[in-house]
Amino acid sequence: MPSPPNPPEPDDTPTAPAGELPPRPGDSYVQSFARGLEVIRSFSAKAPQQTLSEVAARTGLTRAGARRILLTLQTLGYVDSDGRWFRLTPRILDLGFAYLSSLPIWNLAEPVMEQLAEQLGESVSAAVLDGTDVVYVLRVSTRKIMRISLAAGSRLPAYCASLGRVLLAGLPDDAARAVLERSDRIAFTRRTLTEVDALMDEVQRARSQGWALVDQELEEGLISMAAPILGRNGQVLAAINVSGQANRTSARQMQQAMLAPLREAAEQIGRLLAAR
Repeated sequence: MPSPPNPPEPDDTPTAPAGELPPRPGDSYVQSFARGLEVIRSFSAKAPQQTLSEVAARTGLTRAGARRILLTLQTLGYVDSDGRWFRLTPRILDLGFAYLSSLPIWNLAEPVMEQLAEQLGESVSAAVLDGTDVVYVLRVSTRKIMRISLAAGSRLPAYCASLGRVLLAGLPDDAARAVLERSDRIAFTRRTLTEVDALMDEVQRARSQGWALVDQELEEGLISMAAPILGRNGQVLAAINVSGQANRTSARQMQQAMLAPLREAAEQIGRLLAAR
């Protein structure tokens, strides 16, 4: 029997907001700006440096168009080149930091997550929903528990992640179902749920109980449990989770020992937000 595929590396494809179709370009659409973002997103862990031809092929641009954008990014300090190979510079992190620093939730969440990770001895993450993926915005790692490295900006498919199911539970049923139907529902392990109806059952369960647990659906041996971070009006703003290894802690043990502290941490972040 062939081995199941590994969980994907962060996806470079732009996606529409959860439950929405991609917008059609109109009079206010700046095509050159959009193409510049496509060039930036063409770099990834699988393609940390690229030639001009590779950038053009990955973005669908002409060589001349890709060259103009790359040289503009180089002039602005976001790209470096030795004349053949192009690579992003650390300055590109300014774009992501602008998002993190513009919202108070992440400054408030980080010390709470650090305390939770220390208390439980397991990795703690926070994420938001973007299209069919969860995007990690904060992570406090105690040890490496997955084959892939996760950091702020990393993406995982929402349908088989505890963070994703909690975030989907914050959507109306029709919007959550639309996200699941658009997802590339791969069976990463023998336990992965891929049928939309079965996944909707799990999303509705997460909504009714206020948390979600995923037992080795994303990766063999990986168990994770997530809870929502709620805004003043009860809307789901983000989610946090705790992850561990099945050979150390079973799903039942994780629920018994870690669910209460996890939910308290999520509620604490919500209270801090409400007090601002």
